[in-house]
Amino acid sequence: MIGWAWLPPRQRLASGEPLAARDGQFALNGWIKVASDNTVTVVMNKAEMGQGVHTGAAMLLAEEMEADWSQIRVEPSPIDNLYNNIEGVVANLPFRPDDKGWPRRAAEWFTRKGVREVGLMFTGGSTSIRDLWHPMREAGAAARMMLCAAAAKQWDVKAEACRAQAGKVVHPSGRSATFGELAAAAAREPLPRKVELKDPASYRLIGTRAARLDAAAKLHGTASFGIDVVADAMVYASVQMCPTLGGTLRGSPPDDVKKLPGVLDLVALPPLQGGSGGVAVIASDAWIAMQAVEKVQCKWDEGEAAKLSSDGIRDTLVKALDAADPRVWYEHGNGRAMKQGKPAIQVLYSAPYLAHAALEPVNCTVLVQEDRAIVWAATQMPGLARRCVAKTLRLDTDKVELRQQFIGGAFGRRLEVDFICQAATIAARRKGVPVQTIWSRPEDMRHDFYRPASVSRFEAWLDENRKVIAVRNVSASQSVLEGVAKRNFGLPDIFLSRLDKSTAEGAFDQAYDWPDVWVGHQTVDLAIPVGYWRSVGHSHHAFFMESFVDELAVAVGVDPLDYRMSLLRDERQRAVLEQARKMSGWGQPLRKQPGVAKMGRGVALHESFGSVVAQVAEVSVGNMGQVRVDRVFCAIDCGMPVNPTLIEQQVEGGIVFGLSAALWQKITLERGKVKEDYYTAFPAMRLRDCPDIQVHVMPSTRPPQGVGESTTPPIAPAVANALFHATGERLRDLPLLKTLPPSGACDARPSDQCQR
Repeated sequence: MIGWAWLPPRQRLASGEPLAARDGQFALNGWIKVASDNTVTVVMNKAEMGQGVHTGAAMLLAEEMEADWSQIRVEPSPIDNLYNNIEGVVANLPFRPDDKGWPRRAAEWFTRKGVREVGLMFTGGSTSIRDLWHPMREAGAAARMMLCAAAAKQWDVKAEACRAQAGKVVHPSGRSATFGELAAAAAREPLPRKVELKDPASYRLIGTRAARLDAAAKLHGTASFGIDVVADAMVYASVQMCPTLGGTLRGSPPDDVKKLPGVLDLVALPPLQGGSGGVAVIASDAWIAMQAVEKVQCKWDEGEAAKLSSDGIRDTLVKALDAADPRVWYEHGNGRAMKQGKPAIQVLYSAPYLAHAALEPVNCTVLVQEDRAIVWAATQMPGLARRCVAKTLRLDTDKVELRQQFIGGAFGRRLEVDFICQAATIAARRKGVPVQTIWSRPEDMRHDFYRPASVSRFEAWLDENRKVIAVRNVSASQSVLEGVAKRNFGLPDIFLSRLDKSTAEGAFDQAYDWPDVWVGHQTVDLAIPVGYWRSVGHSHHAFFMESFVDELAVAVGVDPLDYRMSLLRDERQRAVLEQARKMSGWGQPLRKQPGVAKMGRGVALHESFGSVVAQVAEVSVGNMGQVRVDRVFCAIDCGMPVNPTLIEQQVEGGIVFGLSAALWQKITLERGKVKEDYYTAFPAMRLRDCPDIQVHVMPSTRPPQGVGESTTPPIAPAVANALFHATGERLRDLPLLKTLPPSGACDARPSDQCQR
């Protein structure tokens, strides 16, 4: 035990099983295969869902290997402990960014060691590049050293005299050989005991705007997303689940639907992996299945959620703020000011449940045979998905083959495996035939694992000079970790809710420097399924915190940006905020626009997923009261920018995603039933409404940090603060607008005309 504790985490170069190699390919380690045609295949353990991780991660490997970028290919990795997401678990340890003490160092040390052996493969938490920063570079460097060693033996020279460049190994004598020519010999070389990484000053690829590896396939339409899978003799299924969340089917459904043309079977579905029970119709094509399943008249047992509606849930959360035993996440100062009198400021904020609403609806294709199964899935959790399918079908895990597909939007929804187990259950009724299960948009919207609803109360004490001397913040919501651990791993609640960092992230881990600070959270148990939603707790706590800081600035009579700057001691945060000031022309008059009655500018600063983001939003209010976000300026420090283009794309995407939620989106519950169905009721921002977005990526030599989620949290408070400065009205509840945007002609429930 002592030896295990002191030894560094095990290397991340060799997989448990040798990589499968096609003719002409040679595996140099668990991440690289080199072919005789000089192509280099990067074995990728992360799901590509638009974030560009296949390109960014491959750049790390190609940089150290000195591979020719035009020769790089990517293929999904097998499921193996080598590919576990270590940094994704480390990032969720409950520490503040400025906590540098030995408890944190020890926790991270042992977590990295343990997760390497018994963790999970997953894509999430904005940790993909963070997780692959070392292993991908080490894999590339190890391959480079092995290729040089192979060339040195062939040429009878010292390996140190050989160097790799642009897909070749060269020697000062003029000799050279391509990677492909050396691959077979290099594969026989042992893995280097010590890997030599390049000096960052010599990087040629990292930091450049290398073209996306997946761009051509997506442009041509040859990229295979989950819903694009086509297999021989494939049939289709669609589902109808209990309208009440968590409900189940009562008895057997009437089978009259089997008489309809094209219908092949009717399947009763139990609740799986935290989902609801229901029925599925299998048919010869997807449209027939979707139409037929709506005709099935089911009887339901509604379950506990039937007692819950949105207004009652909010009241429950607000009452929980006064509970006696909140989890205290952060304390600073002696707390004396909080005991001497009533606070000068007391405000309450709220945020609703939110669906993921990815453009690609939930789907999965499964082929069940006598002793094995093939699963085509767009999933963020391939290992968990394979394990749960094996359990569902009563197969050994190694008898389930999972084929990873591109994901057409995920935002955390594909961290769940309910729909994959459901697809396996349906396909088991048609053994030997591939069955593709596709949910309709209403089923997708009404049977999600939602971003938790949350409330947060802030109190502030001021001295005689109206300086803030103490801040107290308590929030209440459900715990995502508790639900995920129970439905996916069968773990009981053994204080998991009190360990769930996501309940208070964005509140306890920000760097504002008030003399006295107290931050607590109260977890509430409700029968509403919740899950990880893009930026998780940061998504609402940033709105709470940055709106409150803006209110404090108004109360003390200081410019909101200057007030934030006065509270910051972290130089990274100060630099990012200063950059946002310069970009936006903060303090300069806004340009007048025809037909606009009022205009305002708001700022927000937030650190999440290792990155610091500052945003300034400009809004206008028309003469008829219509609100528009005109421009957004965003500065981000995400560590070393591996590919600035990918970062800018993710910044823009995160802002647009966050704006949809900030302005319009909410999930409304009535007796356990979700009212929203299509995008008309849960709008995603359209191009016509999208603001001009300007992005500045800060230079840095620090290791790369998270990007995919870090720009979503600040946009809601930036817009809310801008609206206050435009109108004088402080909006403390999300979404900010009470009316939905106008929709297009075919946005509502599908009709025959829209289908044509």
